[in-house]
Amino acid sequence: MTVTRTARLTGAALCAALALVGFVWLLCDLAAFGPTTELLWYWAGDHGFRTHRTAGTTFVDPLLLVAYAVTAFAALRSPLAAPALAVTGLTTLALRLPGLWASGIDALVTTLITLALAAGLVVTAAAGRHDDRDHAGSGGRGRSGGDEARDEPYGPERPRTGPAVAAGILCALAGLVRAAWELRWATLLPAEYTVGRYTGERSLMLPTLAVPPGWLNAVLVLLLLAAAGSAFARARHTRPLGLLAGLLLTGAGAAGTAAALRPERHTYLPAPDLYAVAYDAGCFYALAAGLAVLLLLGPPGRRRRVPYRPAAARPPAPPHRRPPSW
Repeated sequence: MTVTRTARLTGAALCAALALVGFVWLLCDLAAFGPTTELLWYWAGDHGFRTHRTAGTTFVDPLLLVAYAVTAFAALRSPLAAPALAVTGLTTLALRLPGLWASGIDALVTTLITLALAAGLVVTAAAGRHDDRDHAGSGGRGRSGGDEARDEPYGPERPRTGPAVAAGILCALAGLVRAAWELRWATLLPAEYTVGRYTGERSLMLPTLAVPPGWLNAVLVLLLLAAAGSAFARARHTRPLGLLAGLLLTGAGAAGTAAALRPERHTYLPAPDLYAVAYDAGCFYALAAGLAVLLLLGPPGRRRRVPYRPAAARPPAPPHRRPPSW
């Protein structure tokens, strides 16, 4: 399956609109925090040691900006346009859904706009596909019979076995580790606080566009396990799914690693227990595994050429000088 030119342009425009919405919020935070590193520490989870300001974004927002930029490029140039649009749209829907019950009119309006654009990505990926065999058999013209459905005669190749299996193992292990920590916190914390980690209740003091921590871990676990399954099966959509999972895993690991290395933490926690050490080790692994997945799945694979099928025979053209009663 390939994607029509109209769908490619539509998907790129939707990605640009999603990036613009997030970029506006980032500009507001940069203007509020100034040219300092306080915003970076805020994204790392340091909400009290260095600053008393409240940001509207988290570390997820700049990562989504990168994902939208890469998806827009893939929509215009890559044979993986359809899975890239679908994966980015579905992930955005999952991450922004808790904003529907968030407090604040600004967050609600932003959530509604983002959900509408993300749903447009999914619809574009599903409705803009056409069979590349029809394209090859009709001499380069798609089902619409015009140049609008004209695409490159190349399709995505399955990933190589070695990088795919290695990326699948890293994603599966990272997903299982985060799922185990979620179970640990569910048994350790009170029930109302556990529910709040998924609903984002106001007592958590989250940023305006923040994804509740439990909800974020659940989405990331599902994304990592889905990426691992597609990598083990060497599916053709492994690259967009694995790259997005690796990007979010890298961001989560970097935020946890930065929080673990901050000097103030050792002042308040002079002797961390075994669970704190295990959590820090999990953050270090998430950062390393995310970077490794990006390196393994980042290089483009080979493209398969769609086999050429000659068009059906047509009647011969009339001669230059037509005989009588031609």
